[in-house]
Amino acid sequence: MANVWRKDSLVISLVMYFLWANIPASLSQELLLTRFEFTQPHMGTLFRIVCYARDTTTAERASNAAFDRIAGLDHIMSDYSPTSELTLLCQQAGGPPTKVSEDLFCVLSGSQETARLSEGAFDVTVGPLVRLWRRARRTRELPDPARLAQALELVGVDKLRLDEKSRTVQLLRKGMALDLGGIAKGYAADEALKLLDQHGIDKALVAAGGDIAVSGSPPGSDGWNIGIAPLESPETPPTRYLRLCHAAVSTSGDAEQFVEIGGKRYSHIVDPRTGIGLIGHSSVTVVAPKGIASDSLATAVSVLGPKRGLELVDSMEGTAALILQATADGVGAYCSKRWKD
Repeated sequence: MANVWRKDSLVISLVMYFLWANIPASLSQELLLTRFEFTQPHMGTLFRIVCYARDTTTAERASNAAFDRIAGLDHIMSDYSPTSELTLLCQQAGGPPTKVSEDLFCVLSGSQETARLSEGAFDVTVGPLVRLWRRARRTRELPDPARLAQALELVGVDKLRLDEKSRTVQLLRKGMALDLGGIAKGYAADEALKLLDQHGIDKALVAAGGDIAVSGSPPGSDGWNIGIAPLESPETPPTRYLRLCHAAVSTSGDAEQFVEIGGKRYSHIVDPRTGIGLIGHSSVTVVAPKGIASDSLATAVSVLGPKRGLELVDSMEGTAALILQATADGVGAYCSKRWKD
């Protein structure tokens, strides 16, 4: 029996060797990868990194570098920190041009491009209005009309000047305030993926609240499976899914941040053109090549609404969107031409 066992073992070993030897090199390397997941709080939300690596040491070293990068960006772009680069820049509002870091200039350049494409529906100069609506959510009282009018005088893409050659930024009016809440997390997710790739991890997902960026597909898969939270009950399991690879997706909506005043539901997303928080219950999911684009476009489309918003998305290569809106008859869904792709 011992001899038979050794013979069978030899046959099995030869078969396994034959099978392994005929597996494509790329696939055999994938089979050696292990899934790792890490989380840290940054930018007012929980950042999650899911990655595939050969060993724990590689995964931990790469994720720590990515989180350090995110923390550094938070210190640059936070409008809550009194010592952030963004805060210090806003303190120079009304003064001469100020030289800024490459990261801040990149994000402001991206924001101005989205502002141009959306005809002002996305605008990082919306800071004074955002502050008024933060107070409105706390007090459950609409912003004072006079203060709202004053804040609107400080808002507008024409009041923000960028000089690429000197890498300077100028806020033309005293009292202006920038809010990067609709673009910074998407950019941070992009940058985290870059750090992971530099550490040899090219199959990863970085999630920051409603913003997700992914690189290569998980082993044995053609993409990352990402669920879209239902509008009517965000805590229940998703019924819609995306399969993404080397792309980003962002969802913007009022599921968590809103206030009801006088029988109306006002979102934390403010229309920079009117100064009023968006009314009603809705969510917008945008897929784009990079997180900096999907993040800012999700806000822009929210402000523009289905018709103009989807026209904008359809005009941009590699971009798609889904809009969900609560109506008297249930939830209405509107999708761009490329959404099903």
